[in-house]
Amino acid sequence: MATTADIKNGLTIEYNGKPYQIVYFQHVKPGKGAAFVRTKLKNLENGRVIENTFTSGAKIDIIRIERRPYQFLYNDDLGYNFMHLETFEQVSLSEDLIDGIEFLKEGQEVEIIFHAENETALNCELPAFIISEVTYTEPGLKGDTTTNALKPATIDTGAKVMVPLFINIGEKIKVDTRTKEYVERAK
Repeated sequence: MATTADIKNGLTIEYNGKPYQIVYFQHVKPGKGAAFVRTKLKNLENGRVIENTFTSGAKIDIIRIERRPYQFLYNDDLGYNFMHLETFEQVSLSEDLIDGIEFLKEGQEVEIIFHAENETALNCELPAFIISEVTYTEPGLKGDTTTNALKPATIDTGAKVMVPLFINIGEKIKVDTRTKEYVERAK
């Protein structure tokens, strides 16, 4: 069993019977009173982020997780189906376990996080950046580049992204799947 001295970003712990990943932590030693660790914890089952404070030296349970490479095949009424890239084993996940589902394309490689002890899928993470083609956007006006104005665009996955005015239909763009924002034109 570990203590709060072992806390670091990315560590997965069991808190209130559920798996949480530490997104942020800060060790605080006030002038008066006992030290404590302030944390932000992301629930791996539903993606919610909560804040919690642990007293310094408190016991925590570390969970062993595994990240495995999978490829998205298709979705049907049972869920979203993925295939392991090395063993070709298939797994089906529900929609709520997939982060950034609106950016998911057939054939795309993802990482699925599994609880190592009981082999249950906890979360599915898309790559941080994807390259997509703009399928629809309003045409930009010439000379309208003095401000950082944005316009809505639909990409080939069906997701809507705000893009600069100079982006046109058919162009490939780089999109951040975590923030759901335009990054740059694809090269």
